[in-house]
Amino acid sequence: MKLLILNGPNLNLLGKREPGIYGSQTFEDFFSELQMRFKDVELGYFQSNIEGELITKIQDADETFDGVILNAGAYTHTSIGIGDAIKAIDTPVVEVHISNTFGREEFRHQSYISPNAKGVILGFGLDSYVLAIQSFL
Repeated sequence: MKLLILNGPNLNLLGKREPGIYGSQTFEDFFSELQMRFKDVELGYFQSNIEGELITKIQDADETFDGVILNAGAYTHTSIGIGDAIKAIDTPVVEVHISNTFGREEFRHQSYISPNAKGVILGFGLDSYVLAIQSFL
């Protein structure tokens, strides 16, 4: 199984940004732990603060990955383009969020990803990614 983890804007700041919400671990350190834990899964990882780069990775994943785990960050609530990219591919996408977006600001309650995602996992901290991987196994 080959899975791609895509992280959107500001997720490169994990470990520094609002540790009370997002924790104190960097995603790179967490990704290393995921690779050790899921040795039978080939995990790819890409992070970008640029919407178009995420859309291109989603399109490219359709030919090379069995699934995509997407934390689009704030683009979740604003990007019709990312939602359309997910709709256009056959590869299943699981939407993840570290925090419970429904327990936060009102604008975070809308997702342009959810209607086309295989599923949504949120509010379990970095374990949201673990649960997403497990959903593909």
